[in-house]
Amino acid sequence: MTAAPNLPLLIEPEQLQPYLADPGILIVDLSNPARHATGHIPGAVHLDYSELIRVEPPAMGLLPDEARLGEACSRLGLTPERPVVAYDDEGNGRAGRLLWTLAVLGHEPVSLLNGGIDAWNAAGGPLEARVRHPSRSVYPARFANPAAVADKNYILERIGHADVALLDTRTLAEFAGLDQRAARGGHIPGAVNLNWTDAMDPRRQLRLQPDPVLRELLATRGVTPDKEVIVYCQTHHRSAHTYWVLRYLGYPRVRGYPGAWSEWGNDPSLPVER
Repeated sequence: MTAAPNLPLLIEPEQLQPYLADPGILIVDLSNPARHATGHIPGAVHLDYSELIRVEPPAMGLLPDEARLGEACSRLGLTPERPVVAYDDEGNGRAGRLLWTLAVLGHEPVSLLNGGIDAWNAAGGPLEARVRHPSRSVYPARFANPAAVADKNYILERIGHADVALLDTRTLAEFAGLDQRAARGGHIPGAVNLNWTDAMDPRRQLRLQPDPVLRELLATRGVTPDKEVIVYCQTHHRSAHTYWVLRYLGYPRVRGYPGAWSEWGNDPSLPVER
C-alpha cells in the first residue's frame, strides 16, 4: 500500500489535479445538491451540510454526537488515515465546518480547496456529473481533540482574560446588535469583529487573501498567535471558515464555539455587550 500523500492544509486547484486518480484521497463536496449534480470534481462524494449539525432550538449549529458523526463518516468511506479535501460553492463555510468537525475527531490529514468549486472552474479543472456511491467503511468517531471546541461555560470562565481573544465573524451589523438574530442582539463581552468574508478575495473566486493581509486584519484586532482564539458566528458556519484561516496561518490554539450566537444570544443568563 502506498503512503497517503502529504497535502497542504490549504490546497490550490492546480495542486489537487494530479491526485484526482488517487483512491487514497477522499474529496468531499458540500455544495448545493443541484450544483453537485450539474458538475463536480471527478471522484468527489457529496455530503449534505445537515449531517454536520445538531439542532436544539434555539441553538442551531451544535455538534452531533459521536455515533451520528461516525455514521456520516462511514457512509463517505472515510478511514482514520485517509486524507480529506473539502470544498463547497459558497465560500467554503460548509467545507470548513466539515474539516473543523474532523479536527474535533482528531482526524488531521485534511485540506481546504482554496476558493472552492468556483476557483476550480476558473483554473480549468475537469468536472463530472456522475454521482459517486463510495464503499462504506467503519469509522471510529471519537471526540479525540476537545481542544478544538469551546462551549458557553468555557467562554464564560475566560471573558476578560488577557491571553484569550474572542473573534466574532458575523457582519458588523450583527455584532453591534443592529441586525438581531436572537432574543438579544450584540456580542459576547470583549469580542472583536472580523466579518468572515473579509478574509476572502472576491477578485479570485473567494480564495483567501494573501497571508500578509490576513495577518494584518487579525493583528489590528488584537488577535495574535500568542493568544488562545475562540471563533464564533451565529451557528459556527461562517466561523468554521475562520477557524481554518487561523490554523492555516499557524495559530497554535484555536477553538470553535458551535453553540455560537444562536445559543448565547438566546440565553438570558449570559452577558451581552453592544
